[in-house]
Amino acid sequence: MYPIDIVMPMAKDLTEYGFEPLTTPEAVDDFMQNQKGTALLVVNSVCGCAAANARPGAKLSLNNEKTPDKLYTVFAGVDQAATAKARQYLLPYPPSSPSIALFKDGKLVHFIERLNIEGRSADIIAANLKMAYDKYC
Repeated sequence: MYPIDIVMPMAKDLTEYGFEPLTTPEAVDDFMQNQKGTALLVVNSVCGCAAANARPGAKLSLNNEKTPDKLYTVFAGVDQAATAKARQYLLPYPPSSPSIALFKDGKLVHFIERLNIEGRSADIIAANLKMAYDKYC
């Protein structure tokens, strides 16, 4: 686990933008089992590609006519049990952080793995997500 004073600004980067933190396995299950409409889940991370690409891309993607109904985040390496529970809902994809998932009525409909985040700009990630919003939201 990372020191809280180091990760707090990284978590706030999303929570202050309206993403609800899921910090327990129970919170993840509640979200997934009761999810209606669309929801974006960002698996946050302390790595550079989360800071430069994933978090900014997720936020930029919300400048779109269609957007998810709800925004959530789990923090890999911080809320380990919640992240492990969230990853059960991301199968068949292997654990990946950062990553971004779009759900519709509790079903995973779009997923961006770390390998598709590294080396791509926030604008490219946002464009990818906007296409998914236009299709599913």
